[in-house]
Amino acid sequence: MAGLLGFALAGVALAGSPGPATLSLAAAGAAFGARRGLFYMAGIVAGMLVVMAVVAAGLVGALLALPGATPLVTALAAAYFLYLAFRIATAPPLAEPAGGERPPSFAGGLFLSLVNPKGYAAMAALFSGFVLVRGRLALDEAAKALLLLAIMVAVDLAWLCAGAALTSRLRDPRASRALNLALAALLVASLAVALWF
Repeated sequence: MAGLLGFALAGVALAGSPGPATLSLAAAGAAFGARRGLFYMAGIVAGMLVVMAVVAAGLVGALLALPGATPLVTALAAAYFLYLAFRIATAPPLAEPAGGERPPSFAGGLFLSLVNPKGYAAMAALFSGFVLVRGRLALDEAAKALLLLAIMVAVDLAWLCAGAALTSRLRDPRASRALNLALAALLVASLAVALWF
């Protein structure tokens, strides 16, 4: 039971801490509203399930051992995070009609998870650092994945709604624009931190 509690607490801390995915969810909620950000959130969660499977199977180490793979993955991640930050920074305030602006998509969320270095590091730490079911590796990994799925859905929904709540309190277009710009800047800063470490 202590192992389960420790795993759950570590999962909440790692999945819920500010990073590219969580900050982009808050920014999507602020720029487009919680309801319009749900497909993006679903993509992030689906991508993290793929990341869990890749980490649990040991494929990350094999992939990154290929010559040139690490810089390529890093460049793809950086390019997508910068594109997403631009979309968030230039989104119209919610007080204005959204016009042709579309919220980030399911595919965008999926891609973000697949190229997010923080996600791989967090899953590697959680899958290698805890044992929930002794002597049964497949059951242990399945239990971790199910618990993490529940944690991620709750945490991601909280970030998405928090972003939307901030904007609903800031209906003034200038304040809403400032919030979008601040969240986009935080997303870029989280990218810089992820690339630095």
